[in-house]
Amino acid sequence: MSEHRVVAVDLGGTNIRAALCTSDGAICKRVRQPTCPEQGVEAVIARIVASIQAVMPESGEEVVAVGVASPGPLDPYTGVVLFAANLHWQDVPLRDLLSRRLGLPVCIGNDANLAALGEQKYGAGRGVRDMAYVTISTGIGAGVILDDRLILGHRGMATEIGHMVLNFDGPIDHAGVPGSLEGYAAGPGIAHAAQARLAAGVPSLMRELAGGDIAAITAREVVQAAEQGDPLALEVLAWAARIIGLGLVNLLHLFDPALIVVGGSVGLASERLLDMMRETIQRHAMPPYRGVPLVRAQLGDDSGLLGAAALAWQQVLAT
Repeated sequence: MSEHRVVAVDLGGTNIRAALCTSDGAICKRVRQPTCPEQGVEAVIARIVASIQAVMPESGEEVVAVGVASPGPLDPYTGVVLFAANLHWQDVPLRDLLSRRLGLPVCIGNDANLAALGEQKYGAGRGVRDMAYVTISTGIGAGVILDDRLILGHRGMATEIGHMVLNFDGPIDHAGVPGSLEGYAAGPGIAHAAQARLAAGVPSLMRELAGGDIAAITAREVVQAAEQGDPLALEVLAWAARIIGLGLVNLLHLFDPALIVVGGSVGLASERLLDMMRETIQRHAMPPYRGVPLVRAQLGDDSGLLGAAALAWQQVLAT
């Protein structure tokens, strides 16, 4: 198996990333190119295939499988992407389309699930059999591993924590769910909360960081201003941390993980945010759950990519 390799793909709405990987999670070669979903499904498939071919070994090594981390919801059993808003996809048989073009076994998984798998195999969750991974960025997603196995559900769509409903009268998220965790406290929700307060005339450093344009404020400016002690930014961040923290409390009560790993561009942007989430857990979780560690993801942007590699290796070992 020492000369065997797998190719991992992280498919996003903005970029396609592919890497040639060893069984211990080492990346031998990697490429990145824009996804361009506006060009249609076939064009994106062609870009994925080109990315995979670009990292193929030149000699002496054999690629035995391909793993793909894709936005979802998707069915990992059939390899069909059921709905991916950022790709404008619905019912796309991604696994079969790639397998036919490549002549290789292909497996696909939800990007948050595979980020959980990547962190468990190669990152912050190494050696932990029961853990949860939560990503906070443009959306909020989660992957849960119990007894060393990903929780998938009968259609592969389990643990969609971002679409957990907190308020039936709340804002509608990109999937059409009202009052969800994601609608309130993902990056766009945090930005919207800050913009609303600024539009009401509350002074803040965030306005300066956005060049005076309130509409240009994102979660990044909120975090930057909070790190500099801006009162409004701290208030908005604390509000978001409480909302996300309540989602984590529900996750703890449902699945009893030994560890929670937090990733994503917003989740990794501020240790202050994580501390606020820890405080919410201490206030609202039942006492036996309060000692569960909440830690930063170690693999950064590569959590999903290496999770796709781990999934491919699992398929190799199962055959």
